[in-house]
Amino acid sequence: MISRRDCLKYSALAGLASVLPAGLLHAAQHEGLITRAIPKTGEKLPIVGLGSSASFRKIAASDDTSQLSNVIKTLLDNGGTVFDTAPSYGESERVAGEIVQNLGATENIFWATKVNVLPRGGSTADADAARAQIERSFDYIGKDPIDLIQVHNLRDIPTQMGILKELKEEGRVRYIGTTYTGQSRFPDLADVMRNEPIDFIGVNYAVDDRNAADQIFPVAEEHGVAVLVYVPFGRSRLWQRVAGRDLPEWAAEIGVESWGQFFIKFAAAHPAVTCVTPATSKPHHMLDNLGAAVGELPDAAMQQRMASYIDGLPSA
Repeated sequence: MISRRDCLKYSALAGLASVLPAGLLHAAQHEGLITRAIPKTGEKLPIVGLGSSASFRKIAASDDTSQLSNVIKTLLDNGGTVFDTAPSYGESERVAGEIVQNLGATENIFWATKVNVLPRGGSTADADAARAQIERSFDYIGKDPIDLIQVHNLRDIPTQMGILKELKEEGRVRYIGTTYTGQSRFPDLADVMRNEPIDFIGVNYAVDDRNAADQIFPVAEEHGVAVLVYVPFGRSRLWQRVAGRDLPEWAAEIGVESWGQFFIKFAAAHPAVTCVTPATSKPHHMLDNLGAAVGELPDAAMQQRMASYIDGLPSA
């Protein structure tokens, strides 16, 4: 398996990390991060945020989480606000809440968490257990109302979405939604957007995983549902495909300076997408990711060029 670290090491981008912080900081100070509006309210969010699965989750479970504090501080110091987490991401939610409270920045984060108490192999959630899990999220995050809570992976929508609707009515949650990463249940995800008063979805979308653009994004646009994009790197899949390769020269036309920015800019370019939330446990990767929210996003022709280029590479 080739990681992002290995990809950078084996490519000409290895030296970029040492010069990127000053470049991005300058750009962010003078241009600001690109934002998108949440359709239901018009509230604007930066198009790049931070996820807390994968490597973030691993570090959160370790004895030393100072690295994650630096990641979150990098997000905030450079204009980012969106942080996506879940109770099922191990210690991520608890540790992140503690870090952000220690930074005195709880109100500066757009907190997106989830609810999922479905037993393994089961199809029905225990309502009391779901409420208890949500209350733990309030305790960990330290913010009331929480910005966004979503039903994780479409698990028992009637029970858990019912609870979220109650919490929104009570003013304890600002936005509600559901997530799904995969493809087999895209029809179910579309049905929820049509039949439930949700504000957000979270879904997989990447330059080599474009089905959501055809099956999900049009429904989101029709019903005014904001979209969080997950796994824009295909977890490690895209890093394996570009390992040892320099960026194509034409990527500079939209200000892309790394493969991470290539992947994120592609995902963020779709007009239905509100924010892309790649997970990372490295401050310099966080800074690099935010670089995708500066400058220009690819137009339709450039998106096609990007997709065609990746499609032409050997599969991971």
